[in-house]
Amino acid sequence: MKNDLITIEEYSNHYNVDVSFIENLENLGLIHTVQKEQIKYIPFDILSDLESYSRMFYDMDINLAGIDAVKNLLYKIQKLQHEMTELKNRLKFYE
Repeated sequence: MKNDLITIEEYSNHYNVDVSFIENLENLGLIHTVQKEQIKYIPFDILSDLESYSRMFYDMDINLAGIDAVKNLLYKIQKLQHEMTELKNRLKFYE
């Protein structure tokens, strides 16, 4: 399990991201961390999301509320695309 985690400090130093940014993302529910022995870790499975949020915030100057809105819109788009694929498959059945 330890190999599947990176400390917030390590991530922050490696990617030049403020620790407070990561904590704010967690407070908004955009990411989750794991705490063991007073040290907070980031699971590897959310690193791609965290990297996307970091790029939005630092490179595109999108605030935290905007990141939350973008995340929700992207989720809705994915859901609609999945639904459209299912409907196309059902339609092919009747052709």
